[in-house]
Amino acid sequence: MKDPPPILPPSIISMALASSLFLLVLLGVALGGEKAAGSGAAATTSDGTIAPRGQRMARDIKYGDWRKVCFKPGGASMICRTSISGTWDTGQVVVRADLIEREGERAARLQLFLPVGLYLPAGVKVTIDQGSAHQIPYVWCLTNTCIAAEVADPKLIQDMEAGQTLVLEVVDSNVLAVTTTLPLAQFATVRKSAPAQLFEQDIDE
Repeated sequence: MKDPPPILPPSIISMALASSLFLLVLLGVALGGEKAAGSGAAATTSDGTIAPRGQRMARDIKYGDWRKVCFKPGGASMICRTSISGTWDTGQVVVRADLIEREGERAARLQLFLPVGLYLPAGVKVTIDQGSAHQIPYVWCLTNTCIAAEVADPKLIQDMEAGQTLVLEVVDSNVLAVTTTLPLAQFATVRKSAPAQLFEQDIDE
């Protein structure tokens, strides 16, 4: 006949129950965390744009001056870029905005270079001063930058010439909005002036 199992002291039983309860609590926290992470999916507004879950501070970006550079291939229309670049304190260029115009054509193109790792379906929201926002979609990404581009509405260019600040709002991979502000004070003057550099290419027949 086997001996009856030993009777555990009440203190050990209490410790075992407490440990089990603690494990259940940890499991509940883990499951709750997974649910919260899953609920971070981006929502869309009534007009189909992405609604960020919140905002975060952008890393400091230092912007230089606007600069106009033109290219004239042999026998082709001249193309001009009026550009501004922003760098981190490391000197790395992180943001660049180009207004691209071709001689003899009314349509211009706004092109934005931004860091990789952003939430691409949201595109880039462009606002001049306190005006209406313009949505610019991403068109492609390279290993170290993503490019958003769109034909620039003439009203947008007029607002850029008359405005003081150009605000870019992007959405990061955590679906949080991040903004950076570009100065516009020099934009109109530089755009209407002669280019700082002109690159010409003659093609021999």
